[in-house]
Amino acid sequence: MWVAGAGLALVAACGAERAPVVPVAVRAPVKAARCVLKFPDARAGSAARARLLRDLSRYVSGRPGRVVFAAQDLVTGVTLGQGAHDHDMITASGAKVDILAALLSNRTGGLDESEHDLATRMITESDNGAADAMWSRAGLGGAMSAFYSRVGLRETTPGPSRFWGGTTTSPADRIRLLKVLIRGGGGLSRADRRLVLGLMERVQKDQAWGVSAAARPGDRVALKNGWTPRPFIQNTWAVTSYGRVVGPGRDLLLSVQTDRQPGEGTGIETIEGVARMIGARLDALTPTTTRPCPTKPVL
Repeated sequence: MWVAGAGLALVAACGAERAPVVPVAVRAPVKAARCVLKFPDARAGSAARARLLRDLSRYVSGRPGRVVFAAQDLVTGVTLGQGAHDHDMITASGAKVDILAALLSNRTGGLDESEHDLATRMITESDNGAADAMWSRAGLGGAMSAFYSRVGLRETTPGPSRFWGGTTTSPADRIRLLKVLIRGGGGLSRADRRLVLGLMERVQKDQAWGVSAAARPGDRVALKNGWTPRPFIQNTWAVTSYGRVVGPGRDLLLSVQTDRQPGEGTGIETIEGVARMIGARLDALTPTTTRPCPTKPVL
């Protein structure tokens, strides 16, 4: 009886105990993301383009002298221009990129040490003495004409004799030259193109004005500018700038050329006004609209 009683007591005691509580992980409810599809909004893009071209035309018409420009974004395919094929615009120091590209296109082994130093000073410092030396090594106007023909620059004419600064061109040809430097052509190797664009990215700070005004914070800029007094044309100036602005969703090629400017500063101000307007409003030219994803599969 004692044994049986003990057993009953044990069973009763066990039955009275509460089962241990085992914690259970509880997940917060997951909010499903709404599925949307993006589509180009062609109508809004066309309207934005028309507004930008109107505002650019109004701005340019209010500036002194002659102003022409061309722009192309390699990411979106957007193109803009006014007087883009006017091919009598003086390049001045803008021709220094042409000189280096032409010299490299005729070389299989690249530049020697002294030529590399000349090229660096010619592009980053816009050194005219270096340009004189490289113009001669490139083969003067005859060799430059052959280079322009090879790369499809049909609206560019080299300066006469030793006067490389007298080279005339169009904004459209400046865009074509940039595309050759980016994509290749005319016998330029990848290393050649990397050298030229790399020097254009290193232009010294006091010469980095111009189309750089189109850049957003963090964008990379490669450019070359030109400026020269024109004492025989009413004592005016020719001021030009062309280059590449690269950043998220953007690979913008831009050339703005001016002539008959009352001064260098006025030309720079005009170029930067055009560049800033294009850079700020470029994304608006390719807007998108969203629609919800279809809920039923299409059979």
